[in-house]
This record gives sequence, structure tokens and C-alpha cells, in this order.
Amino acid sequence: MGVLAKSLFGEPSSPISSELLETLLADYPRRDFQIRLWDGTTWGREKRPRFTLVLKHAEALHAMFHSPSELTLGEAYIYDDIDIEGDIEAAFELADYLIGRERSQSESFDLHEQLQKLPANDRPRAGLHPIKLWGSVHSKDRDQQAVTYHYDLPVEFYALWLDQRMVYSCAYFATPEEDLDTAQLRKLDYICKKLRLRPGERLLDIGCGWGGLIMHAAAHYGVHAVGITLSVPQAELARQHLRESGLNDRCRVEVSDYRDIDHDRQYDKIVSVGMFEHVGEALLPEYFRRAWDLLRPGGIFLNHGIATPLPIAGESHRLSIGTYFPTAIWCQLVRAFDRRNSAVLR
Repeated sequence: MGVLAKSLFGEPSSPISSELLETLLADYPRRDFQIRLWDGTTWGREKRPRFTLVLKHAEALHAMFHSPSELTLGEAYIYDDIDIEGDIEAAFELADYLIGRERSQSESFDLHEQLQKLPANDRPRAGLHPIKLWGSVHSKDRDQQAVTYHYDLPVEFYALWLDQRMVYSCAYFATPEEDLDTAQLRKLDYICKKLRLRPGERLLDIGCGWGGLIMHAAAHYGVHAVGITLSVPQAELARQHLRESGLNDRCRVEVSDYRDIDHDRQYDKIVSVGMFEHVGEALLPEYFRRAWDLLRPGGIFLNHGIATPLPIAGESHRLSIGTYFPTAIWCQLVRAFDRRNSAVLR
């Protein structure tokens, strides 16, 4: 049972919100956190909470739970409907509970009734909003729209949270204290070693981003590298970095769809990092076939992507970022390497 405590300075909290919190958290076993409403009222007995969930306005709960999902909770944080004070990682367990708890039909109805009594979230939200794509799913035009929406932002935005090489994928940390630049450098070098790069070889990077991998491969392994991206601003910045580093005689970046690559020579090595999620399950055979056609006999293709060992229903299980990168999906691992695709890669 939660406890509502009136702040000395706040106005009386909404009884509807407190009732809803009781409904949402009645069966949650942990009570080591607090919830603070917009008027200063607090919910919970814990005197020294691991974290405090701050509801910034009266519409916050409606925004979070009208259609609860990872996306709605994430957007509530992004758009400043809520905030987390204290240990933000400790709040993930609560988020998992709120999203994952199965409710009976009557419980769902009661929750809906309570939500209907709350103010609707009509507050204007700044920044980007979900894009409505047109065209066939994973057609070239539609994929171009998605990439333009996601990547054609000021580079200063990405520089706020990426490493100095602008590598937009996972990093390998040797210790928790290691910084992102070091961890991304380790990942780039690990990829190059797995590809067994040799001086003079031709390397193709499908979905090269801002060119961090091809630059590292050319500078430290002596390869001649080509990267492709669908983003014009990405390609322009990558080319600038190549000129500044003196690698533009060994590397180039092209704006091209993987389906349109028409190079006159095959490659010794091909790599793709974090692009495979955006291909679409139905097009995976074409994707792997294209890589096969571009790879010389005896060459190596390294494909790095996010997949799941669990069964999924078509493309309904999109990444949490799917609204902001609207082509992103998780593909089931066994589907990614089923007989059609494995036959191509043998």
C-alpha cells in the first residue's frame, strides 16, 4: 500500500492519480522508491529511495499508460513528462514490471476507466515527431525516407553522445572505467582482425555511417576501402574526414542503396555493421545474395546486427527506437540464417 504525503509547499494532489498509482503498483513487490507528483505530493514510504519517479504535470500518467510500451515510457522521459532522480538503472525494473504485467480483462477495463478520468496529454511536444513513410515496405524510396529522417540532422547532435570517430553501433569495453573512444577503437580493430585484413585488399562497408571503420581499416591495415550510405550529410562529413586524414586516395564514400552497388570488381572482404536490422526479413535473401555476388571466391563477409533467438510475429516486434528509425526491426536469428540465406553464404 502506498502512502500519499502532502508537500509543505505543494497543492493537494489529484486523488485520481493516487488511485491509479495504487492500481498500477498494488502487486509490485519492491517499495524502495518514491513517486513525486507535479504538486510536490509524494507516493511511497521509503525515506531514502533508490530513485524517485517525478511526474512533471497532470497529464504525465495518461501519456505513459494510455498505450503502455517501452516507446511510450521512453517518450515520456524524452519529452519531459517524467524525470528520474537517483539511480536511473534501478528504475528499469519498475518499467519492465509496468509494461510486462499481464492484466485480466476486468483489470484492464478498470485501468482504462481510471485513465479516462485523467487529463489527456495535449501539451505541445518540441522536436522531431514520428514520420509517416510512403511507398512499399523496404522499397528503395521508403528506405531513403527513413534514413533521411533519422540521419539528416546536425552532426552536432550525434557528436553529443557518440565517440570522436562517430561510430554509431555497440562498443567493446574491457573495464567499466574505460571511455567510449577507447571502447569503439577496440571494436573497430576487433572487426578488422576478424576480417583478417591484409595490405592492398579491397574492403566494402555496407552502411558505413560517417566512415569510422573504413578509415581505421585503411590507416592501420593498408586496405583500399569503399563505404556506402543512403545519407548525403553522412557521406559529406565522411569525405571531409578522409581528406583531413589524408586517406582519400585509399578510401571513398558513396551515396548508394546496397541493391544498386554496381562496382566493376569484386571485393576481398565485405563488412556490414548495424545495417542488417533495416533490410527487412523478406529482403534478407536479396541482401545476402548481393554480398555474395560482390565477394571474390575465398573472401570474407562479416555481418554484425541485432537479432533474437526467440520467435517473433512478422515485423510487429520493432525496436523501441522504431518510431525514430522507422525501418528498424529485430529479426529472429534462425530466420536470418535459414536455408535460403545459408545456401547463399556457404
